[in-house]
Parts: sequence; C-alpha cells; structure tokens
Amino acid sequence: MFKLIENEVIKMISKKRLMFVFAILIVLITIFAYGQNQSLARTKAQLSQRMGVTATDDWRKLADQQIIDIKNRLDSPYMDEKSKSSSRVRMEQLQYNLDNNINPLEQSAAKFTTIFMQQAIFLFLPLLIIMLSSDMVSGESSSGTIKLLLVRNVPRWRILLSKYLALLILEVLVVFVSFVLAAIVSGFFFGFGGWFAPVATGFKVLAGQLDSTGVRNVPQWQYSLMVYSLAFFVAFVVGSISFMISVLVKSTASSIGIIMSTLVAGNFISFFLADWKITRYLFMVNLRLTDYLSGSFQPIEGMNMLFSVTVLLGWAIASMIISFVYFTKQDILV
Repeated sequence: MFKLIENEVIKMISKKRLMFVFAILIVLITIFAYGQNQSLARTKAQLSQRMGVTATDDWRKLADQQIIDIKNRLDSPYMDEKSKSSSRVRMEQLQYNLDNNINPLEQSAAKFTTIFMQQAIFLFLPLLIIMLSSDMVSGESSSGTIKLLLVRNVPRWRILLSKYLALLILEVLVVFVSFVLAAIVSGFFFGFGGWFAPVATGFKVLAGQLDSTGVRNVPQWQYSLMVYSLAFFVAFVVGSISFMISVLVKSTASSIGIIMSTLVAGNFISFFLADWKITRYLFMVNLRLTDYLSGSFQPIEGMNMLFSVTVLLGWAIASMIISFVYFTKQDILV
C-alpha cells in the first residue's frame, strides 16, 4: 500500500499541478495582503476624517466611530432586513470587543493568516483541491493508463484507496503551505507578531440577534488552529466529492466542469433560495464553517456548526461509498 501511495504522490508531483497550486497561492496571498494593508489604511483615514481629526492611533475611538456609522446606516429606509440584521450583529461584536479591550482594527501576520483562510474556505480553497483531485481517476481512464494498474495482482479497492490517501496527503500539504505562505508574506506588510493577541469566538446568531453568552477569549494562534482545522475538513469533503466525480466520469474536462459549476451554484442557491429548507442539506451551502467561529450572519436560519459538519460528513461518506462500489464493479478493461 505504501508503494501504491508513493506512486500516486509522485505522479501528482510530476504533473507539476501541485507547483501550479503553490504559485497561485503565493500570487493571491501577496495581492490579498497588499489589499488588506491599503484597505486598513483607508478605513482608519475615513474614520479619522469623520471624527474631525487628521489621524489617530486610538483604536477605541475608531471603533466607536464604526459603531456610529453602522447606526446611521441602520436608519436608512433602503436597507433590506437581512442587511440590517447583519449590520446589527457586526455592531454588537464591535461593542463586545470594546467592552473586553480587544482591538478589532489591529492587523498582524497572525490575524491576516486567519482572515485569509476564512475568506478562502468556501470557494478558493475548494477550487485548489478540485485542481488536484478532478483527474486522479478520470485522467487515467481517458489516457488508458488505468488498465496498466488494474492488470497488476492488486485488488481494485487497494488501487483506489491509494489514490484517495494520496489525495488526503496533498490536501494536508495545501492547507499547511497556505498557512505558512500567508504567515510569511503578510509578515512583511503587518509584522510577524500577534499570535498571542486575544480573539473572541463562540458568537451565535439567533433570529438575527447576536448571542454572546457562550463567547470565549482565546489566543490568536489557537483561533488560527481552529480555522485551519475546519479548512482541512472542507478540503477533505470537497476532495471526496470531486474524487467521486472523477471515478464516475472518464473525461477530466467534464469532471472539472461538473464540480466547479456545482460549487459556484451554491452561492446563488444560498442567496436566491434561502427560504427553501432543502437547500441547507447541500454541501455547497455548508462550506462556511468558520462563520460559526466568528459569529458572522448566516444566510439560512436554523443552521449551526454541528448541523453543517454532519451534512458535510454525510456527503463525504456517501461519495467514498459510491466511488469504491462503482470502481470495483465497472468494466474498465473492455
């Protein structure tokens, strides 16, 4: 089994697709860090201007001004109810940070590393995993090299398991490299500290209102560990589903097209069909697991961390079962 897994990993590296994924990460993280730096500077300048001063380093005054701005927006008759609920949640979080002496405007490599994955977990990270997993089986089926594997005196389930375990190894590598690159690149913009700064987690949104009864203050490194653990779980689920499609479809282009269109469709479904209860059982709608840590406003009421993890785990298990049953039963050698 070890030789089979080693062979699959070497094949993925030889395709240079993994190197391409790392190159994309470097470029995107650099652009995102630069954008965050500029955005933070503009935000502080705008808040200082509204306060009637040219500049200030007092984060409490800046946070107070943000709360005032949100209150003013809430008075607008043009805001829909969902936007108002989201703004109220944001305002209450800012107030909690003020009350507990947590600087919400402080930027550091540690905080950027976490924010980057929170933004990447529902679309960018899955797309990277799709690039690695979508042709693990379909690519060999279309080229015919899968027959060379199957004529060996090795059970089919072992061949497929080796491919799946190799994919898990690559997923761990992608998530780990994402963390390292984000920490290093952002360090040149914001400094390399901030790992022990307090972070408030455990917020819950109930009926559009923020519930802070279960909030805990944890160090930034621990919060980052939670975020990247959830990111790996999302990579595992998306990789399993993409792997299943790669088994079912012999064309790599079709495999990539199916999973990518399904992933993108999830954003439209959660926005336009939020009232349909069935949508909460779709894996695409449940990928924003980090929102449960930060207490962000949920697009569909009634969802929580346990529910989303259970739904995603169900999709992953079903995908693995379908993959192994189909691969061991289909007539590939004809």
